[in-house]
Amino acid sequence: MSSHNNVILIGFMGVGKGSIAREVTKHSDYLAIDTDDLIESMQNKSIKKIFEEDGESYFRDLEKKVSLWLSSSVKNTLISTGGGFYKQKKLKNIGIVVLLDSPFESIIKRIKKHPNAIRKLKKRPLLSDLKKAKELYDLRRPEYLKLADVVIDVTNKSAFDCAKELLKKVKKYG
Repeated sequence: MSSHNNVILIGFMGVGKGSIAREVTKHSDYLAIDTDDLIESMQNKSIKKIFEEDGESYFRDLEKKVSLWLSSSVKNTLISTGGGFYKQKKLKNIGIVVLLDSPFESIIKRIKKHPNAIRKLKKRPLLSDLKKAKELYDLRRPEYLKLADVVIDVTNKSAFDCAKELLKKVKKYG
């Protein structure tokens, strides 16, 4: 385990990393930060705008910058990541990697059920084409599984139940 005592949430976009992170902070001493929020603050523009105006590779460079900062400066924190953040080298140096896992169809259903569904879908440029998004999911899922120290199936579970399971598994892991 990393000496930073961080927990890094990975998983496909829309799987619930943000809502589960908020739930974890209510029931633990962890602070929570989100890599996409950090990038939006750094650039003073939305992820969608960064993709449109600067391209995906520029965005991935920003993720790298955030990753380096996390590994050198952040401790005792729950870190929610964007769907592609898992590709950062030395992710395990930042903390325990926890995969929030769910079938693609369940993730899409979850997003569509959300009260802000339209805004949530617009916010995720890579979900604009569901066929391409499914291909991306199929490509990433085995990579997520390989990288994860802990896997939590979030399908049809409340954020509270997922947070409880996460805290229990992370405690055992550490």
